[in-house]
Amino acid sequence: MTRLSFAGPGDAAGLAAFLGRQLRWDKAAAVRLQAGDGVAALFTRPARFEVLAVLPVALREGVPEPLDRTVSAGELLHGIDEQDGSVLLPGPVTGPPWAGLLPPRGGWEQRAEMPASRLREAAAAVVAEFKERTEALPADGRTRSAVDALAEEIWSRPLPGTQLPSRAVHAAHALGFLRTQEPGLILSAGSWLRLRTAPGSVAVRRGGGPSLGVMPL
Repeated sequence: MTRLSFAGPGDAAGLAAFLGRQLRWDKAAAVRLQAGDGVAALFTRPARFEVLAVLPVALREGVPEPLDRTVSAGELLHGIDEQDGSVLLPGPVTGPPWAGLLPPRGGWEQRAEMPASRLREAAAAVVAEFKERTEALPADGRTRSAVDALAEEIWSRPLPGTQLPSRAVHAAHALGFLRTQEPGLILSAGSWLRLRTAPGSVAVRRGGGPSLGVMPL
């Protein structure tokens, strides 16, 4: 079995927290993991956010050959050894459809830079607006379709001055990617948009279809 050893002292705990959030939203969450050139990249699709989350982790030791495997998030979490700073990879699983279409590795161009504090404020503002407008709906009109339509309107709205939909900022906040003092970078590559912060990234495809209804957490 393959074991990956992380370079940073807190990387194993950070990965455990990341996976724990995925499992809180989706007990059957999957992770596509790619490792090579001293870095492991973990891709997930957090339930209800309609985005892809990317967590990069530097490796203490390289892998013999490039690794690309889709695994259960729960089994991956179970294989983490925080004291040793490593993870024992579980066997592969049949990947969900999203795992076959990942953001490109290169070709990203910076479109904007924003302070983390402004991104946090933007995330809080859309959550507050959603709650306020949901509560303002008449009791007989507060149906699932009405709430989902409201969510789609709010979370599809771009962050002011950018083309990045608000759902990406909300997801980054819920994933803990905005707990940093460093600014976030908004990047684009082809049909993809990406919010990159020091802890990780959130990527979305433009024209990728309707959401499933994003709800505040």
